Amino acid sequence: MFIRRWLLLPVFLCVLFVGLAAFGPADTASRLQGNMSFERGETLHYKVHYGLINAAEAVIELDNNVHRINDRPTYRATVTGRTTGSFDYFLRIRDTWRSYIDTASIQPQRFYRNIEENNYRKRETVDFDHQRGVAITESYKKDKNDVKRGTFKVPANVQDIVSGFYYLRTLNYDLRRPGEVIRVQGFFDEENLPMDVIYKGRETVSTKAGTIRAIRLVPKMPKNKLFKGENAVSVYLSDDQNKVPVLIQADMLVGAVKVDLYKYKGLRNRLNMVAQN
Repeated sequence: MFIRRWLLLPVFLCVLFVGLAAFGPADTASRLQGNMSFERGETLHYKVHYGLINAAEAVIELDNNVHRINDRPTYRATVTGRTTGSFDYFLRIRDTWRSYIDTASIQPQRFYRNIEENNYRKRETVDFDHQRGVAITESYKKDKNDVKRGTFKVPANVQDIVSGFYYLRTLNYDLRRPGEVIRVQGFFDEENLPMDVIYKGRETVSTKAGTIRAIRLVPKMPKNKLFKGENAVSVYLSDDQNKVPVLIQADMLVGAVKVDLYKYKGLRNRLNMVAQN
């Protein structure tokens, strides 16, 4: 597995990637992708629960400015996460994950992560060359002089761990049928990661932000020592123009993880809340 089994925040980000990057590889090296779902300044706040314990918090935000990377205009999307409460005493996590996403194609131009988990450290930058079909990586752990570099072949229109769910939010789920399997393709930790995601249809879910009409996705998990079966994860996107991830539930071999939206601002469209009597 590409995540260590004892870390809650990487579990959250893994779930975001495999459950929210429901896209199929395109046939061309570049594309134009319409976006009516998000805009600069959007900020989403989540609480991560392990059983009944509030274990961590995460924030996903789009910077107010457009950034130019690889001579392309990009959104800067950043995920930050930290453990809270009693978890912070024995499992201290302070992680930052960032993607510079092409405003026209919703493809990543650059990916960055800074990992601080107890005594473990890793800093990595990935530059994507979509014309050549490669990802160029540079990383180091504790020793800044011990830099590891690599160049990896990647599929057309590949996504990273953060940009994938922004791309998903541009898709039209009215064109899909419950039970339809969607092929996933992505790049993370120097690997191309294929996966199938099942579109399960519409449901209504309860979150700390309110009761929300949602789209349910279930990624088929590979056999591993972390999740309980291949259908252990359910991801819920708001059933509206935003397609915001509002709830993630994961059945682990030991306990369960729940990622719950509790606060948001800067949404491009109105959230599809259920009216309370």
